[in-house]
Amino acid sequence: MTGFAPLPQPLNAEGEARRVGVEIELGGLDEARVARIVADRLGGRADQEDSHIWAVRESGIGDVAVYLDIFLRKAQKSRLRDLALDLGREVVPVEIVTEPLDMDGLARLDGLRDALRDAGAQGSGAGLVFGFGVHFNIEVASGADADTVRPLLAYALIEDWLRSAYPIDESRRLLPFTDPYPTDFVRALIEAGPGAARDHVTGLYLELTPSRNRGLDMLPLFAHFDGPRVAAAITDKTSARPAFHFRLPDCRIDEADWSLAREWWRWVAVERVARDDALLRRLADAWLDDHGLVTLSRQHWAARAGRILLTAGIETA
Repeated sequence: MTGFAPLPQPLNAEGEARRVGVEIELGGLDEARVARIVADRLGGRADQEDSHIWAVRESGIGDVAVYLDIFLRKAQKSRLRDLALDLGREVVPVEIVTEPLDMDGLARLDGLRDALRDAGAQGSGAGLVFGFGVHFNIEVASGADADTVRPLLAYALIEDWLRSAYPIDESRRLLPFTDPYPTDFVRALIEAGPGAARDHVTGLYLELTPSRNRGLDMLPLFAHFDGPRVAAAITDKTSARPAFHFRLPDCRIDEADWSLAREWWRWVAVERVARDDALLRRLADAWLDDHGLVTLSRQHWAARAGRILLTAGIETA
């Protein structure tokens, strides 16, 4: 895949193109080198804001943050903090974080991968403890309940297929990220149905899977609509935003055939399922039939879901 597939619902409620913020984690390069590569390829100027924090101002895709992805970077600056950050560099990724981008901006960002790889960027497969990933923050289509509930249900139904079709690097399997949605939550979503109220689904999520360590982290979006309720229910820090936080398990930037466009296809598949009433019903009925009272094998469902999706014209990119 060389281009970015369009969203099935490309416009938001204001008739403007939906935008996508991107976070890319990588190793092998320090923040200064990454920031300068971003500026060289996308324009703008690379400014150092702190010992481990850079910003590329006024690039062709807006401002881009580049930093060592560890909570200590936000601690008060000190020699001890900087030493701890330096010691963590071998296993902690450098992160590239963009503003919300349109499809053209995504394509321009994807153009960085060759330059980063040629400079020595490393991805998930370069080390056993390199748990690097890519995150997409996809603007929700509108504030209507269905535009939150249906993509969530679609993702829950095909999550096992996505994980099987795009296998997770072994280093990521060691991390809590790799926990899929629990089956009791998926079952509750199916019972609620695609026409459920967002308020009800928020309650199910907070009761049955109140964690940020999910492939589709809904807490930022739920916090956007009902911040106090989310804050009262969880201990994880959550930044409210009107977007789905889609956490892809790998960043394989050091592999020549890897691209953001291919990773993006996963979310397009989710939204295609979400907008197809008959396909949603078929997947939901098949999921209930496949799981029964006890889930014995997620791989069995992944294969069955894949066959259903293939008949609908949805396959791996």
